[in-house]
Amino acid sequence: MKEDTKLVHTGRDTANHHGAVNTPVYHASTILFPTMEEYVNRQTSGVAVKYGRRGTPTIFGLEDAMTALEGGAGTVLTPSGLQAITMALISCVKAGDHVLVTDSTYAPTRNFCREILAGFGVESSFYDPQIGAGIEAFIKPNTTVVWTESPGSQTFDVQDIPAISAAAHAAGATVMMDNTWSGGYYFKPLEHGVDISVHAATKYVVGHSDVMMGAVVCNARTLDQVKTRSSYFGNHAGPDDVYLALRGLRTMGVRMPRHFENAMTIARWLQDREEVTRVMYPALPNDPGHTIWKRDFTGASGLFGFVVNTGDQTKVAAMLDGLEFFGMGSSWGGYESLLIPSAPEKNRTATEWTVDGQTLRIHVGLEDPDDLLTDLDKGFDRLNKA
Repeated sequence: MKEDTKLVHTGRDTANHHGAVNTPVYHASTILFPTMEEYVNRQTSGVAVKYGRRGTPTIFGLEDAMTALEGGAGTVLTPSGLQAITMALISCVKAGDHVLVTDSTYAPTRNFCREILAGFGVESSFYDPQIGAGIEAFIKPNTTVVWTESPGSQTFDVQDIPAISAAAHAAGATVMMDNTWSGGYYFKPLEHGVDISVHAATKYVVGHSDVMMGAVVCNARTLDQVKTRSSYFGNHAGPDDVYLALRGLRTMGVRMPRHFENAMTIARWLQDREEVTRVMYPALPNDPGHTIWKRDFTGASGLFGFVVNTGDQTKVAAMLDGLEFFGMGSSWGGYESLLIPSAPEKNRTATEWTVDGQTLRIHVGLEDPDDLLTDLDKGFDRLNKA
């Protein structure tokens, strides 16, 4: 099946749901068995639904669809993107291990490594996201996980995932990637050497800014371990949220190209603004990560960054506070556009982020780009006059 066909048809079993196109919402904790024999043998009998926390047809539908989308062996759902990150990491480390993490990672990932994993006796160190095959020099005998995120959070550094994966696997380490930016639509980590692909499905999978959801897509080598260990934490995604995420997934094939098209229009326009000193969007030909992005990705999402030529917070506030179509909020991936100030320099230890001005993070939604450009143009006018 082609990608858009997978999005529409995988994770559906209409014959077992009275012909309903969408898998119904199953609210269930207790699952009843007609005989003692069936109850006693429920774990080995091949029965899929055993207990609510272990999954229902609603949950299996989204798991199967995400697995098909990424070409994995199986998927574990979580109630948030951050829990997908933490479940993936905690499932593959033990006391005495070492984890290598890209310096451009999502800040809560860094916090989990430094605060929680450290308390369990797991050492974390951070590396330059541009290191590529050079990561070999930082792998220790006890390195069990190499964490990647491409493009990186806030600064959108593109990593050489195949090169990093090859070096990590040569040392026996598991490679994980936060693949939220591509939605699993524009990049397939498992095809490029990654063992576990993690999503804040809250973003592009859900697509409507109304559900928290996470997904951990595993290859055959890691699936049983992640599934078993995450179950020890009582991990469970709620059925109503899973249903909405599955419904959102069905339209990803039409949403993502529109995000890409709109974002390219805005990014090119920003490049020509005298107030903008830098645009961080890998799809732009002059972006430092463009060559690797073009080699490995099939498209780009609507999230990127840019830097304005002033750090004067009064001026920046004048620009942002009066925007009509760009909201200010911490998430992204929905149908609406967002624009917020960011501070990558606060979350770097292996590298530095030094710019002369204010870094901003923009998410370009599904609105008409002409309206978005008008909104931004007025915003720059306010910035200049403040």
